[in-house]
Amino acid sequence: MKTEFEVIRPDEGSSFRILHNIVLPELFRWQFHYHPEYEIVCVYQGSGRRHVGTHLSYYEDGDLVFIGPNVPHSGFGQEAVGPHEEIVVQLKENFWGNDFLEMTEMSAIKRLFERSHQGICFYGDTKVQIKKRLKKLLELPPFERFMELVNILHVLANTSECYFLNAEGLKLEVSQRDEVRLNRVLKYVQENYQKPIDIQEIASLSHLTVPSFCHYFKKMMNLTFTEFVNQYRVNQATRLLASNRSITDIAYECGFGNVAYFNRVFKSHKQQSPSVFRKALRIN
Repeated sequence: MKTEFEVIRPDEGSSFRILHNIVLPELFRWQFHYHPEYEIVCVYQGSGRRHVGTHLSYYEDGDLVFIGPNVPHSGFGQEAVGPHEEIVVQLKENFWGNDFLEMTEMSAIKRLFERSHQGICFYGDTKVQIKKRLKKLLELPPFERFMELVNILHVLANTSECYFLNAEGLKLEVSQRDEVRLNRVLKYVQENYQKPIDIQEIASLSHLTVPSFCHYFKKMMNLTFTEFVNQYRVNQATRLLASNRSITDIAYECGFGNVAYFNRVFKSHKQQSPSVFRKALRIN
């Protein structure tokens, strides 16, 4: 999986760019990419996969993330279930001039920008409020839009309802060597998750012994390789649960050896059984 450099141009008459996407995830290309702009990603509903730097996880009930410059990430609609709606705001570090962040009144926003290199995920009332304000942002003329964006950044900078996607607090910039190695592992899981995965084979692909690979993967991803594979399989299962296939068929299709183990792992990740999850999907 190649990491592409994305060229971003501000909207006409504006110093930043705002996108409103409503797409079917399977028809969109969610390429792993990077760019020198800061980015706010707000997903309005549903679940999907977030891949920010070396962090890979899944979100439920929408998402709100602030990502710093040149941190590689994929589109948050990857592996989403059903229609995907998001608003994305992209802005250069100096979009308001070189000295604006040095003003005393901007100290909190300056700190927000510094922390964004670790990827900041927001939740709770902050996420609810920002979702509404980003929708409003779409309708405003240029000057009012600029001022509203400053207000949005002020809210993000002063909330405690957030956490770093990298729990260890390391910068999420990926070295070329680690990027190649992790992409090779991810590609292998994507192509082989439906069958038993040979840890020896994937360690060999990474040019590591099995113990070294397990230690390396846990350090980079903050979860074990088995946890990662189970997480990936469960997310595939959530997509299939939207169909009429039986839960037994879905369990085996996603690489689980038996239905009881599938139910146990699924519930540990989603806090509900596959059958309850399916009912909720149909209601929604």
